[in-house]
Amino acid sequence: MTEIAVRDALRAQRIEVPSWAYGNSGTRFKVFSQPGVPRTPQEKIADAAQVHAFTGVAPIVSLHIPWDRVDDFAKLGSYAAEQGVRIGTINANVFQDDDYRLGSVTNPDPRIRRKALGHLLECVDIMDATGSADLKLWFSDGTNYPGQDDIRARQDRLAEALSATYDRLGDDQRMLLEYKFFEPAFYMTDVPDWGTAYAHCVRLGEKAQVVIDTGHHAPGTNIEFIVAFLLREGKLGAFDFNSRFYADDDLMVGAADPFQLFRIMHEIVRAGALRPDSGVNFMLDQCHNIEPKIPAQIRSVMNVQEATAKALLVDAEALAAAQAAGDVLGANGVLMDAYDTDVRPLLREVRADLGLDPEPMAAYARSGYAQRIAAERVGGQQAGWGA
Repeated sequence: MTEIAVRDALRAQRIEVPSWAYGNSGTRFKVFSQPGVPRTPQEKIADAAQVHAFTGVAPIVSLHIPWDRVDDFAKLGSYAAEQGVRIGTINANVFQDDDYRLGSVTNPDPRIRRKALGHLLECVDIMDATGSADLKLWFSDGTNYPGQDDIRARQDRLAEALSATYDRLGDDQRMLLEYKFFEPAFYMTDVPDWGTAYAHCVRLGEKAQVVIDTGHHAPGTNIEFIVAFLLREGKLGAFDFNSRFYADDDLMVGAADPFQLFRIMHEIVRAGALRPDSGVNFMLDQCHNIEPKIPAQIRSVMNVQEATAKALLVDAEALAAAQAAGDVLGANGVLMDAYDTDVRPLLREVRADLGLDPEPMAAYARSGYAQRIAAERVGGQQAGWGA
């Protein structure tokens, strides 16, 4: 790829940020509060707009319902536009009510299943009001003990709810199905892996796509293989980027294993799926427990940019030639040459071309925004979740 093409691709890159990244969060033992944390969806959007202002590639904000419920979603969309961003994926929440103790859409109680489905359909209504194209579904549904429920029947219930939601989607809207191989169910999870999500999406149709969360796999899982397979099948709809050491730690993307992030982005680049019009959505799914919220999102965006830049620098012709010749070390060397390249000077130049400060972290620190919101956001209920 020519230098001009690499720069163009980096300038065109789009990364979605989550509204919940700006609220208080923590572990199951303790939620840690911070000064200046948003109290309303509007304040979350304002903070997200700061990430875009200093990186230039994060103009989209995901919402989580009911955490971000407002009386007028169209008005919220207008507010986002005033801040220089737009509302993106709508994320459903069917895991926090007491009713969902034994599951939501797979619950053995028909009343609770109807309640969960009603929420999913409400989220499509919100998509209509905000102009969102994507509905993201993650289910904590599962069982803790053998014999607790009928495994096959739970899959039937899941399929029924997915089908009803799919039928409600508009022509330009999609359903993104996320998987997680464990937690909080200890014995069996209803959507535990990419194969289960893929099978449901294939049955549903073209508007159903699989979400890969990089923290939702067993240790040692070759995530880039899953990426390549789903891209080949035209069924990769989105990423939830984070990083982990053991489980779904929600660390900043690339923090624990930047080489894995590079390998994933290499498959994305190879498939031509980096373009904003490719149908693959890149989102940061992180809850920042101890680090300041906005800088953590800025750093995460920068980490994705660095991995992407390195992936764009892979000499595709040399790699293909080495692979065809069976040159094992040569092929690996091509990849490693790109990974070992210091792309930070290139990205500084790209930001300067966009009219931005070449150093986003330092520029944000100098802006005084953190001090201003800490002083202004006094009183009220900070956004976040309890533990």
